[in-house]
Amino acid sequence: MSSSKATNIHWHEGNLTRDERWAALKCKGCTMWFTGLSASGKSTIASALEQVLVQRGVPAYRLDGDNIRFGLNNNLGFSAEDRAENIRRIGEVAKLFADGGMVTLTSFISPYTADRDKARAVHEKAGLRFIEVFVDAPIDVCEQRDPKGLYKKARAGEIKGFTGIDDPYEAPTKPELVLKPATMSVEDSVKACLAYLGM
Repeated sequence: MSSSKATNIHWHEGNLTRDERWAALKCKGCTMWFTGLSASGKSTIASALEQVLVQRGVPAYRLDGDNIRFGLNNNLGFSAEDRAENIRRIGEVAKLFADGGMVTLTSFISPYTADRDKARAVHEKAGLRFIEVFVDAPIDVCEQRDPKGLYKKARAGEIKGFTGIDDPYEAPTKPELVLKPATMSVEDSVKACLAYLGM
């Protein structure tokens, strides 16, 4: 799904450089990529961080795993191939947002190292900052939370290929930031993210 089928296309440069755009917006774009098990707290932390950033006048936008599947990725399921395409598309969208001067917050399980590494590579090739944030919540903590009841369904065999149950989650080995929701409050996690961003 990731190879281009388009032919006779050419990149069209605009009249505005990235530096000019960022100077006008008074913000440097980047992507904070939140990864972790379902119910680890990725979306909760990213939502709280987005709110604080915007209240401080920092352009920020959150791309959420479930929300994206209502539109852009509504034609994708949860097979390994579809998960890879899901993350490929989000990596590209996040890159565009970051290039546009946004602090882009992505909250996706993104269980496979190779897919996250590709998202990072897309950013690095474009000269954009990519910050991998591992929301490190043990599976027992996630199962206790289980706000959507997904673990219960997976344990009952009603959901197949569920990350952490019958599909693997490859934890980051060198994330830029590790958050531990079992011992850190949402406020503590937001503060850690802001400190990493230098804000």
